Amino acid sequence: MVSLLLTPVITAIAAATGTPAPAPVPAESAAAPRLQRVGSFEQPLFVDAPPGDRSRAFVVEQTGKIRIIKGGKTLDRPFLDVSQKITAGGEQGLLGLAFAPDFAQSRRFYVHYSAKEDGGTRIVEYRASASDPDVADAGSARLVLRQDQPEANHNGGAIRFGPDGLLYIGLGDGGGGGDQHGRRGNGQSLSTKLGKILRIDPRQDGDRPYSVPEDNPFASRSGAAPEIYSYGLRNPWRFSFDAATGDIAIADVGQDQVEEIDFARKGRAKGVNYGWRVWEGRKRYAPGESAPGAVFPVIQKLHSDGWCSITGGVFVRDRALGSALQGRYVYGDFCQGQVRVAKLRAGRATNDRPLGVARVENLSSFGTDGQGRVYVTSLSGPVYRLTR
Repeated sequence: MVSLLLTPVITAIAAATGTPAPAPVPAESAAAPRLQRVGSFEQPLFVDAPPGDRSRAFVVEQTGKIRIIKGGKTLDRPFLDVSQKITAGGEQGLLGLAFAPDFAQSRRFYVHYSAKEDGGTRIVEYRASASDPDVADAGSARLVLRQDQPEANHNGGAIRFGPDGLLYIGLGDGGGGGDQHGRRGNGQSLSTKLGKILRIDPRQDGDRPYSVPEDNPFASRSGAAPEIYSYGLRNPWRFSFDAATGDIAIADVGQDQVEEIDFARKGRAKGVNYGWRVWEGRKRYAPGESAPGAVFPVIQKLHSDGWCSITGGVFVRDRALGSALQGRYVYGDFCQGQVRVAKLRAGRATNDRPLGVARVENLSSFGTDGQGRVYVTSLSGPVYRLTR
């Protein structure tokens, strides 16, 4: 079975051997996209920035630190260091970061990590320091959501604020292989948060650490976890919203045969069943089982063609990249390292092609900064920005 970051062995080999950075892109026309290296980090997994912050980019390191790129340089002091609170390696670690829409006033941000004591998922709120915006207030930590994990893999990892100002959380199916936990797996079970995209208001509500929106699709269904927004997912390592339209794309890591990207227009992923474990992409995985109303991916890639662990993916809204890329979705694969671009539509994708930039070894994630500029991270260390 191949999954998100393959295996701890591959991760360790990449770190130990210092996998070389991709070769420079050959000279091209001024209009052609290219990857510009902006720094090197310890197992970087994501890049983000507070809304409207045009001077900084925040790099998430799997080993537990968040670093700041400011003025073209990486600051010596980490913005946040939770390395003593987490277990890291393989598919565990500090996996996600999201800044609140009102970060400029509230200073709230959220992290997704694997807890040291049990390997379970933690969604934790922090606040930036009131006296130094380049440092988080370590004492402000507040546990928002806790989810036990039966296995060390398929933790999901992405957390994003949607166009509605609510926090969306990606969780895998509990790990192992074949969605083996639960009576018929976790992906199709509405009684567990595993194998889902969750939707919550992460602000404290009285004595409750968060609240569940009343319009969540299963908020009133007996026996269902009210936090569930979408289900039938295996390991939604990365998902993202289009900053201009509110559309959502979910890159769901496959089992043995298929990698997939799911897509929905703004608000239309609500209550959607994406099919796992009955379906792996458009291929049936569990004969004799049903997935009511399953929605198939708009893009599927096969392991027989060299794919192993799909890496999503952001929508391009950086005008400096030219009109041809506006609204397009860029994504890749951990093994192949090829950056691709496609136009996502309801039910299908068009013009799915290589972007034409250098390959990225151990391609772990994509992200954007406050200017909408696109970043690509390599688990081997380099972080790149897509430019012209």
